[in-house]
Amino acid sequence: MIDELDLALVDALRVDPRAPWSRLAAPLGVDPATLSRRWARLATGGDAWVTSYPSTDRLGYGLTALIEVECRADRVTAVAERLSGDPQAATIEIVTGGADLRLTVGAVDPAMLTRYVLDRVAIVPGVLRTRTSLVERTVREGSRWREGALDPVQREAIALPAAAASQGRAPTRSPGHRIVADRSLLAALGEDGRMPYAELSERTGLPASTVRRRLAELRDSGRLVLRCDASPRLTGHPIGTMLWLEVPADRLEPVSAWFASVPQVRMCAVTLGAANLAVYVMVRHVAELRRLEEQLGRRFPEARVRERQLTLRTVKLVGRLLDAEGRACGYVPLDPWAPWPG
Repeated sequence: MIDELDLALVDALRVDPRAPWSRLAAPLGVDPATLSRRWARLATGGDAWVTSYPSTDRLGYGLTALIEVECRADRVTAVAERLSGDPQAATIEIVTGGADLRLTVGAVDPAMLTRYVLDRVAIVPGVLRTRTSLVERTVREGSRWREGALDPVQREAIALPAAAASQGRAPTRSPGHRIVADRSLLAALGEDGRMPYAELSERTGLPASTVRRRLAELRDSGRLVLRCDASPRLTGHPIGTMLWLEVPADRLEPVSAWFASVPQVRMCAVTLGAANLAVYVMVRHVAELRRLEEQLGRRFPEARVRERQLTLRTVKLVGRLLDAEGRACGYVPLDPWAPWPG
């Protein structure tokens, strides 16, 4: 049975996904052993998990694209399942609006993205047409979203030790392409972002001290993102909606900054495509979305919402395969360098 401690535990790991149970015990008011047992139950049942992925914004190369796919009515689920095994497709959602699917795709360069869209997505039986938008930059990253189960004092108690530890390390200047050499580390952390250092050492063949140092460098630089997610059973079935906006170029900065400050916004990105701003909003009731748009209209009347895409079902979330109830049931390592399945 899900209770308030489960919600608090997940939100605590959203603050610091690799925080030791001993550090979370005092802020959450329970002993470390209880937290360990709780997390094991949630993770085993597919109700919560920690994953990781590289940040193209911080790497300095590579790109992310949002691909909208229109399908034959009787092939929507089949197309989503067919593409869910692709290591390039991080997230796949069944949505309302002008498209049936929305894919978040990673690619090493524009040429590889073009090949993926034309030679992979477009030829899947049932696909009618696609529309691709490039992510120019991410203003608010999905890992920063919080459920609101913790109060400010609890969040600060969890976040401060991690921040203090990073301040004691010298900044690294390793080039972005070094992330290629960390593919085994990325794959292991994607499968389980809380994987112990000893197991990471076994998976990668690197000494545990090297793994610890490299992981710290990647996190401090922002090139590696750790993220805790949970099933709708835990989060209470929030309504996820992507807003595609047209904003005058000279107003993109204040509009995107405002969205990034709104608690209901999970992701905000400046895009190049049919719209120039994509905002993913998580609300409990449709009325909340309407109120948010009313606030937008009062603050920035020049911004226009050109489309709303309600997420009906998430098939894959940052590499995690989800069942019809939204529980994790598998994992496909994210790897833009890998060939896609035939």
